[in-house]
Amino acid sequence: MSCYAIDGIAPVVDPTAFVHETASLIGDVIVGPGCYVGPFASLRGDFGRIIVGEASNVQDNAVMHAFPGADAVLEPHSHIGHAAVLHGCRVGSFAMVGIGSIVLDGAVIGAGALVGAGSLVTSGFRIGERMLAHGSPAREVRELGADELAWKENGVATYRALAERSIASLRVVRPLAEPEPGRRRMPTGADTARPLGERRRRG
Repeated sequence: MSCYAIDGIAPVVDPTAFVHETASLIGDVIVGPGCYVGPFASLRGDFGRIIVGEASNVQDNAVMHAFPGADAVLEPHSHIGHAAVLHGCRVGSFAMVGIGSIVLDGAVIGAGALVGAGSLVTSGFRIGERMLAHGSPAREVRELGADELAWKENGVATYRALAERSIASLRVVRPLAEPEPGRRRMPTGADTARPLGERRRRG
């Protein structure tokens, strides 16, 4: 990982967390146990503190930052989608911020909530526990069902397992010139996780 101290304050990464080598951690960043921080994620603790709670994931190209004196906080088991931007906000345990969403200063995403992909959560807006919210600006739509909550929890577990797999086996290699005969698939088959829409269609 690219890890930088500023003003004498260095990031903290638990030994059981995985932070990709292309991710950037600056200053007052604390990454807890079992976390996954994906390629090209940027966690900038050069103004406020960035906290990534236990077993949370911050996926590829996501950004976390905060104004001076403020914090950006992921409570344990948070799930942050690809290219999401979080600025000075708080995300509750088992909440999910969907792909490409923006969550602004002072916003609070309640435990177990889901922010739909591409949404804008405006400054100071609060999303209740286990609520679905989406849109620009985001608004609460309804309470999540048991199957949706289970789907989100499985996603958190899948990324925690990815952190473990990455620590154990991710290596820099030269690419092969062509696929080898009988090329293996990843051990994460379709039974590991499916898109929520597909789960709904299958009932």
